[in-house]
Amino acid sequence: MADEKPTIAQRDKSSEEYDKSGYDGMTGAERGRPQVVDLNRNVTARIQNPLAGIPRATLFKNVEDFAYEAGMAEHIPLIQKGALVAQNPPDFEQIAELDEDEKAALRNEALHKWRQPWSLYFTVILCSIGAAVQGWDQTGSNGANLSWPRDFGVPNEGEGATDYNTWIVGVVNAGPYIGSAAIGCWVSDPMNYYIGRRGTIFVSAIFCLLPVIGSAVAQNWEQLFVTRLLLGIGMGAKASTVPIYAAENCPAAIRGGLVMSWQMWTAFGIFLGFCANLAVYDVGDIAWRLQLGSAFIPAIPLLLGVYFCPESPRWYIKKGRYDRAFKSLCRLRNTPLQAARDLYYISAQINEEAAIIGKSNYVTRFVELFTIPRVRRATLASFVVMLAQQMCGINIIAFYSSTVFVEAGFGPLQALLASFGFGLVNFVFAWPAVWTIDTWGRRTLLLFTFPQMAWTLLAAGLCFLIPKDNPSHLGLIAFFIFLFAAFYSPGEGPVPFTYSAEVFPLSHREVGMSWAVATCLFWAAVLSITFPRLLRAFHPVGAFGFYAGLNVTALVLIFLFVPETKQRTLEELDYVFAVPTRTHMSYQLFKALPWWFNRYIMRRKRARLEPLYQFDSAVAADQGAAVVTVKGGSSH
Repeated sequence: MADEKPTIAQRDKSSEEYDKSGYDGMTGAERGRPQVVDLNRNVTARIQNPLAGIPRATLFKNVEDFAYEAGMAEHIPLIQKGALVAQNPPDFEQIAELDEDEKAALRNEALHKWRQPWSLYFTVILCSIGAAVQGWDQTGSNGANLSWPRDFGVPNEGEGATDYNTWIVGVVNAGPYIGSAAIGCWVSDPMNYYIGRRGTIFVSAIFCLLPVIGSAVAQNWEQLFVTRLLLGIGMGAKASTVPIYAAENCPAAIRGGLVMSWQMWTAFGIFLGFCANLAVYDVGDIAWRLQLGSAFIPAIPLLLGVYFCPESPRWYIKKGRYDRAFKSLCRLRNTPLQAARDLYYISAQINEEAAIIGKSNYVTRFVELFTIPRVRRATLASFVVMLAQQMCGINIIAFYSSTVFVEAGFGPLQALLASFGFGLVNFVFAWPAVWTIDTWGRRTLLLFTFPQMAWTLLAAGLCFLIPKDNPSHLGLIAFFIFLFAAFYSPGEGPVPFTYSAEVFPLSHREVGMSWAVATCLFWAAVLSITFPRLLRAFHPVGAFGFYAGLNVTALVLIFLFVPETKQRTLEELDYVFAVPTRTHMSYQLFKALPWWFNRYIMRRKRARLEPLYQFDSAVAADQGAAVVTVKGGSSH
């Protein structure tokens, strides 16, 4: 499958060579472009607007050529105005071609960033409802774990329990994550290529509906395992596509807040799953079947409603369907001017990407995740945040909270009630991230919450040492688990899927997200398989202490390898991930860390931190950022 963009694969060109020859064979002078930043080795950490510095006459001529090639000649005046705005966003007030209504719309975009079309909110919310399937299934199996092993002759607790049965329970619970990591995530790339974002989400919704019903009528553990494998195909394809779809549709200023609705609905699904567990607790032997089967409910609105949403404009642009991309953007932006601006800006930056990516198929795109420097850095960062989600220990609670609470001395009903409390805390505390993820930033949220998760998880484990006849034993265990969830939900909860959906260039976005989600769900499968055995061998104190240590390890990895992405357009992130890893690590270790120590430990209020990234004038004005120079290292 070859991408449709005509490109030249020249990964090792210098920035000067890029300026001399673009994807269309035109010289830098002919295109009116100033010297461009090398998107593989941006050692100066410069963030550049691809339209900056182009003379007005040249820009208008480029727009005309673009419009005729795209079959949009009737929109030339509108696209020219959009290109002027995109070239220097903060100075739109000085553009004589804009009328007062258009200027008012651009002012509102900055002053009222959440004032967006209903179509945008409907699209993001509807598709993210599909995430509730994943959360609901986790908690359905959580409650069902108390019953189905004994019904199928593989008890893992009490009389008849064996190590073999413990492994069987772990493997069955890991079924969706095995199916996702092995198949579901990887089929999303060809599915996205041929049938688009909406088509992929529709097919994944079918796999999230029928296998869930099948799990409720399984007659032995082998059948239950197969239905859960099939569910994993839908979960993997959906998790690899929905965050991308949301990220590609959202404006940069609120992208994090809207894309994190994926995690919001996952948390909501976890909460609803615990509610369902309690609702059917007293229905008898079929309780666990209802607990598993009820997860089909959130798949229905996703299946019925996805084609009422606009397709991703970036997917249309990738396919060369610019007129359809413009129609999608008109539904996703407040005015045609904003739609025209984004259409031309996205197209310009994608042409910049084309200079380093070249033609590719599925296999070469996967290989390029690890060979093209700009893409490799995104691959590393997404790997770290996804791996950290499993290292933090949240899923030992989401998967096995009922088992853990029973181990602590709760009765079955008490354990379900305590799990319900965990689900409620997880959902409620996810809400602050809607605002903080685009103000504090992705990286800051992670660096703040991981130390808190480490000590709360360690404290919960140590509370198991309190004698069971002590009244504080159960209360303190539940308290620290709830506190752990409260720190997880606004940080490592929403960030990984939001972050991974935005860091890859358009050419590698599907396969990159597939890699990231496969990483997350593969390690979720490992956790699901091993935790029952780990709990049996280490007991709760050792198991919780082990995951507390993994939180510290994850904190170090995030500090070194995860750049900030807040409030940058998807295309501008090319420049962020063009900064060599060595340059980023050196800055964090020798500038950011000493500044943090002086500012917050030594309480020196005059301590100043030199910014890492240098913004070109138009971008700097748009961000209110200072222009600085970062003396770089070598490409890594």
